[in-house]
Amino acid sequence: MDDLIFAADHGQLTFRWAHVLAGGVWIGILYFFNWINGAFAATMDGETKRKVIPELMPRALYWFRWGAAWTWFTGVCLLFVLYYVKDTGFYLAEKPIEGLNKPTPAQWGIPFGCLLLGFLVYDVIFKFAGKPGSPAHAAGVIVWGGLAVGFCAWMQNGLGMSLRASFVHVGALFGTAMAANVWMRIWPAQKRIITAIKAGEAPNGDDAALAGSRSKHNTYMSVPLLFLMVSVDQGKFGDALALALILAASWVITFALYKKSAMVKGF
Repeated sequence: MDDLIFAADHGQLTFRWAHVLAGGVWIGILYFFNWINGAFAATMDGETKRKVIPELMPRALYWFRWGAAWTWFTGVCLLFVLYYVKDTGFYLAEKPIEGLNKPTPAQWGIPFGCLLLGFLVYDVIFKFAGKPGSPAHAAGVIVWGGLAVGFCAWMQNGLGMSLRASFVHVGALFGTAMAANVWMRIWPAQKRIITAIKAGEAPNGDDAALAGSRSKHNTYMSVPLLFLMVSVDQGKFGDALALALILAASWVITFALYKKSAMVKGF
């Protein structure tokens, strides 16, 4: 048992380091796309786009999608090390208590399965939510945020999970949806867009709208995700109501950063 705990301690350090490194690559390029590249691309004429985009975007998207994949994979590893398999984890208690807070597979399997199901729910919501800026899309955002808050409350009150574990799993819910967005929605659409631009053709408007909206969703989800994943004092913030306030504050901050990005000009 001591050897297992020793391995879990070192596994936590290794996976956390890799998780932060991969996340820095992924989220950094996400912000580049949303707060820098979009405004820059709007200044290019057609000929410049044909030269720049086929060279720039495949390189950026390579690091973007693999950063997403490794962030998700190492995050799942951390969930297992910190919350699922270690006796001194934090699944059932805010502070580690030897032998008390290790869940059974039947317990942790439920919230973990919800992470995978969450993307399917998110995807359906925004397939029918209409264009960004529309009332239907705003309603979809409220529904998705409400489901995240409800997920937190259910884990805490229904499954008996600690608030720290509940908050981290909401972060993992967002991270899973974001990574799936990258691989299943943004990357396929961007490949078609780049191919069209290289051929001197106009990209399909549906591809541009899909890639743009899902990238923007990821940006809005990333800010509360970073708060939920890096803090070690989540349990001190309160219950699901506190999460609702965190989401609201995060999205106001993200909105302000989008506004600021539009004001930054080149020389």
